[in-house]
Amino acid sequence: MSFLELHDIYKSYFLGKEEFPVLKGINLSFDRGDFVSILGESGGGKSTLMNIIGGLDREFQGNVTINGQRLDHSKEKQMDEYRRGMIGYIYQSYNLINHLTVLENVLVSLEMTKLTNKEKHDRAMELLKQVGLETQVKKHPNQLSGGQKQRVAIARALASDPQVIIADEPTGALDSQNTQEVLAILDQIAASGKLVIAVTHSQEVADYGTRIVHLADGVIESDTRLKEGYPLQNGGVQIEDRPLPSSSSYKTAFKHLTYNWKQNSIIVLGTAIGIFAVLLFSGLGNGIKAYINDQVNSLANPNIVTVMKNVTDDKKTANTQRIEQTRQKLQTDYAHASISSDDLKKMTTVKHVKKVQGIYNFAASSLSLGSKKTTAAIQSWSVSYNEDVIKSGDKPGKNEMLLDKQTAALLTDKKAKTLIGKTINVQFTAVSKQGLPVPVTLALKVSGITDGGQAGAINAPTSATVKEALVKAGASTNYMAAVALASQTDDVKQVAKGLNQIKTDGKRAFVATTIGSILDTINTIVNLASYVLAAIAGISLIVSALMIIATMYMSVAERTKEIGILRALGESKRDIRRLFTSEALFIGLISAVIALGLAYGLGMGVLNTALYGIAKFNMVQISIGNVVFAFVIALLISFLAALLPSRKAAKLNPIDALAAD
Repeated sequence: MSFLELHDIYKSYFLGKEEFPVLKGINLSFDRGDFVSILGESGGGKSTLMNIIGGLDREFQGNVTINGQRLDHSKEKQMDEYRRGMIGYIYQSYNLINHLTVLENVLVSLEMTKLTNKEKHDRAMELLKQVGLETQVKKHPNQLSGGQKQRVAIARALASDPQVIIADEPTGALDSQNTQEVLAILDQIAASGKLVIAVTHSQEVADYGTRIVHLADGVIESDTRLKEGYPLQNGGVQIEDRPLPSSSSYKTAFKHLTYNWKQNSIIVLGTAIGIFAVLLFSGLGNGIKAYINDQVNSLANPNIVTVMKNVTDDKKTANTQRIEQTRQKLQTDYAHASISSDDLKKMTTVKHVKKVQGIYNFAASSLSLGSKKTTAAIQSWSVSYNEDVIKSGDKPGKNEMLLDKQTAALLTDKKAKTLIGKTINVQFTAVSKQGLPVPVTLALKVSGITDGGQAGAINAPTSATVKEALVKAGASTNYMAAVALASQTDDVKQVAKGLNQIKTDGKRAFVATTIGSILDTINTIVNLASYVLAAIAGISLIVSALMIIATMYMSVAERTKEIGILRALGESKRDIRRLFTSEALFIGLISAVIALGLAYGLGMGVLNTALYGIAKFNMVQISIGNVVFAFVIALLISFLAALLPSRKAAKLNPIDALAAD
């Protein structure tokens, strides 16, 4: 039994319904140690026969057996394994991969073996030494002569130790000297126990082998043995093959990306700018939220709950709407919209309430000192304020008040703290128990200076001082609001819930809100704005995705022959898909890294420095979550963009791909 046998091989091509037979019942057998030349003119079926032997052409009739085992050409996985472990190709046009060096072109085939990395490198170097190219290993194919390229192709064909070497017009593009050298190498390969099958139309080349099979019009005209085949050598273990590891696809993809960096850098930069914009707006949203939280928490005690009277029976009304309705009601029906001392007692019964205080707030109050006069809002001092707002002096006592530095600047030409200890006149309008306006006047000593910052001016006497003045003026002493101090921060939500559940005459009595709920509302608005801005920036990512798609399709077109080479070497469709998706993922990864550098350099560096002088706060704060999101979205967009081009690449017919220009 021969090593390789062909039985009744028929092959036709169709143009519409018209059939064009190419092979018309080929029966051949081959043994190792033979150098067989398939001789014939162009169009005689030589290349088609070689593609069938090499496992590239799967659409034919007949049987091919190797070592007594019939090959099933309908099973793609079996054909990939067959080409990977049994076949080595040498082409007339060399078919080297341009973006790989001489050494890397040989290593491509070795990546599908079980050799260690050192063994692969050593074998590739040894083969290149055998073909006289050990000093050219770092060159690329475009730096080699035709003879040198063919030698690289021979080394690559031998790399994985295949048993069958198929040489398609191996000397067609070579001069006479290189032709003789290449034929001598092929003869040495046959002498080493391999089966060498050379397709040629040259009688001179055919005469160099051990056997000539003349093929004309799809039939064998003659089969002539020139000399006996070489005896098989004993010993030696064939290199074991394996499917291509994913790491090899990643390495090849990265090499191609860097080899064509000028072209790919534009895509990388465009994608990076889109990701940078998303990162910047996300970081800006984080910074604004942090700034608002910082400002509010620096002014207010986070353990307090603000309480106002509930004036609506509509259960569907949100707390923010209830508060606004109460404020409006205070202007027209003070008695029912204000909080009494009895109301304060009810609040103290709620679990985890440590202290309750009534609050007075008069928006348009007149403050005067000598000839200086201004209008400002005053609100009674309570546990809701953070004492950090007092920049000079102390908390107010009886007949004292804190004066905001902005208000103080309108009452003196000197520094604000010079007003500490001075007495100012305060006038505002309250409401009598009958609902009539009542003017209230009192003289208050300035106990300290506050700085409300972005939150607004804080002019604050004590509630007791204001209440005493209201009594003297005959005005209602009911409070406009109240604050409840929770025992600890973890109890704040529970306290608010308890206060909202208090009822009077079967109806909800109060509207309780916390700093946390206010901040939640503000943060929701900030988040929404950030998402809108990020979404606008995300449009550039869509453009980037389209650019990657276009780049990948161009890459498939430019690398069609490379795809055919890799398939001929035994790579599967999945390997080809992974090659292109890997390159796209590298584009996404590098883009994300550049975007991160821009975000930290321009955003958290330059922009924060510029804004710090205004707000005294880092307004761009990029979190780890933002960074992770940026990398995930970059990789996801790149992967999705590469799916269609990579599928197109994987579906290419290896024969058509090899024939591409």
